[in-house]
Amino acid sequence: MGNKKIKHFVVENQIEELSALAEGIDDLAEKWDLSQALAMNINLVIEEALSNIIFYAFTDNDKHEIKISVSLNNNMLIIKITDNGIPFNPLEQQQPDINLPAEDRPVGGLGIFLISQIMDEMHYARQKNQNILTLNKSI
Repeated sequence: MGNKKIKHFVVENQIEELSALAEGIDDLAEKWDLSQALAMNINLVIEEALSNIIFYAFTDNDKHEIKISVSLNNNMLIIKITDNGIPFNPLEQQQPDINLPAEDRPVGGLGIFLISQIMDEMHYARQKNQNILTLNKSI
């Protein structure tokens, strides 16, 4: 177990927070010796997941904290995103029909599809009034 690394980030439900978070992920990738391509993918996945949460999870205009943990356990990268928004299981959303021409596709929905293409596993849980999205990737 000596090989486990973990880093926690907390952002507010503001889209402006994503760029600082992306820098944090880049620093982390460098520190953990992750490839540039992987760092880009992690950022893409987190950005997609967080945009969903920021735009849809909260019905009020208050500030909410969204917690992100990134851990590396041997060759398993695990991203865990927790928010206290309304119950929302992104995995139950309809997968986009990527065979449709772009103009016929519903807006949104590509986020989860994109995440599912990059990551190996996605899990959703609702615990203590919180949404918990766990994304795993073997690297």
